[in-house]
Amino acid sequence: MKRFLFLCLSFFIFFFIVFPLYADDLTDITNQLNDLKKTFSEISSANQINETQLQGLQKKLDSIKSQVTFLEREIEKKQAQVTEGEKAFAVQQKLLNQRAKSYYKNMGKNAFSVVNLLLSENISESLQNYFYQKTLVDEDKKAIIRIAVFIKQVEDKKKQLETEKTQLAAVKVEIDKQSTFLAGEVAKSTKYLGEIQGKISELAAQRDRLIAGRLAALNLPQSAYTTTGGCSSDLTNGKDPGFSPRFGFFTFGVPHRVGMSQYGAKGRAESGQNAKTILEAYYNAEYKEGFGSDITIRVVGNNEYGQSFDVPWNIEEYLKHVYEIPSGWHIEALKAQAIAARSYALAYTNNGQKSICPSQSCQVVKQEENSDAWKQAVEQTKGIVLLNGGTPISAYFSSTAGGYTYASGSDISSRPWTKNTQDGRSSYNNFEDVKNNSYDKESPWFYCDWGSRSNYGGTAWLKSDEVADIVNVTMLALKDGGTIGNLYQTDKSNPAGKETWDAGKVKQELSNRGLLPFNSIDSVSVSADFGGGRSGTVTVSGDAGTKTFDAWSEFKTYFNQRAPANIQIVGPLFNVEKR
Repeated sequence: MKRFLFLCLSFFIFFFIVFPLYADDLTDITNQLNDLKKTFSEISSANQINETQLQGLQKKLDSIKSQVTFLEREIEKKQAQVTEGEKAFAVQQKLLNQRAKSYYKNMGKNAFSVVNLLLSENISESLQNYFYQKTLVDEDKKAIIRIAVFIKQVEDKKKQLETEKTQLAAVKVEIDKQSTFLAGEVAKSTKYLGEIQGKISELAAQRDRLIAGRLAALNLPQSAYTTTGGCSSDLTNGKDPGFSPRFGFFTFGVPHRVGMSQYGAKGRAESGQNAKTILEAYYNAEYKEGFGSDITIRVVGNNEYGQSFDVPWNIEEYLKHVYEIPSGWHIEALKAQAIAARSYALAYTNNGQKSICPSQSCQVVKQEENSDAWKQAVEQTKGIVLLNGGTPISAYFSSTAGGYTYASGSDISSRPWTKNTQDGRSSYNNFEDVKNNSYDKESPWFYCDWGSRSNYGGTAWLKSDEVADIVNVTMLALKDGGTIGNLYQTDKSNPAGKETWDAGKVKQELSNRGLLPFNSIDSVSVSADFGGGRSGTVTVSGDAGTKTFDAWSEFKTYFNQRAPANIQIVGPLFNVEKR
């Protein structure tokens, strides 16, 4: 019996000390939920739902759900404890009855012991009997009180458990309600943001088409043979725009910079490299001799010189009509070009299975044969091609890579045979290293500010306030993408069919959005990854302080959208010159 009472008492201590902890947790959850509902109410009354806030609320709600799940498990445990308590309750009730009977019985005996004590001749024995009976009465009394308290507390905890169950059920209903509301608000926010993003994408596409058109108007030279188009560097052409200070935005090289740089091949040949070494610098490909020379190439279309073609040529005969590089260059550069051109033609036509065009879109050919020096390079490399996996590669090349070549370009995807290279005599650590060490530094298009304005000496120099306007446009576009359609260059019609905001309007819109606009720019600096050949950031300083932008995705994008006339940044590596 004593062991049973010990177990009951242990259960009693555990049950009534541990049980109340979770009631406080439930109160916490209820308070959190009320706070959450208040926040929801504040967000729902706003004109525009902030999805970031809603995501934060979702995390809080998920946390509450997790706590509710935990409490449900704890309530299950408490229910089991109450059930055990009820079992003990029945035993304790029976024990209480027994103790009550024992109590009244021993009370009678104890009263008799008192009388017996007074009348007994053996006082010692009577005293012993009296105190024994009194001890029994006291133990019965204590047991009755303890059992009564236990029974009362079990009943109280049963009532508390029912109350908690009711509260938890209400919390779960409210959570489901708020979850449904939250999902609806997120959906509305997502839909709204999607609509805005759609508008931004549409405007960005219009901007990109405009920029592409402006680049096309520059007539960028894809081939070193080209004598039209190109760029005249304002650092060396002696032209004066008539104002100072002035800023020029100079790009290294010409798109697409994938494969062999023709001016780079020239520089390498002049430094003593042979054709094979030159090609190994630009392609990850097998240098294969003795490839079939009996393949027929059909040329169909028109070239840039007004000539029309629909003619079959043997591959070696075809190469004698290719005009992609000045024939007066070093013989090893000519041989490298002949091998690249042969590989490209075979890859493009699938070894003669389809035709090839005669223009820059493919390879430039003329009806007349090229010079003797070129034909000598073709003959000395007869049957030599570049292979990947046993088949000729599309050996891309362009006039000027600007000190670097890339595995992929603006219109060319990466291939197993294309590679990223520092195309220099030694590594680069700054812009001056690129200018001094690049193999293609002698190209007239190596480092140039593209575009010009007739009213400023035919140069591409920009004034301080013009650079400030481009910076303001960049800031506004990044702050509010919905304004992109209003931020095109002011000297041409708006391709989005919207009002083009002038410099004053752009400043006003920036101020309306809490941003401080620039009126003038004092300095512009460009950081770059000289290992990979890409500008990293553009930092400007002026009367509104200092701002830093991502060079490629931010500054260059909006520079090319806003700059006047056809002034453009045309490549991944560019710098700024101030005079």
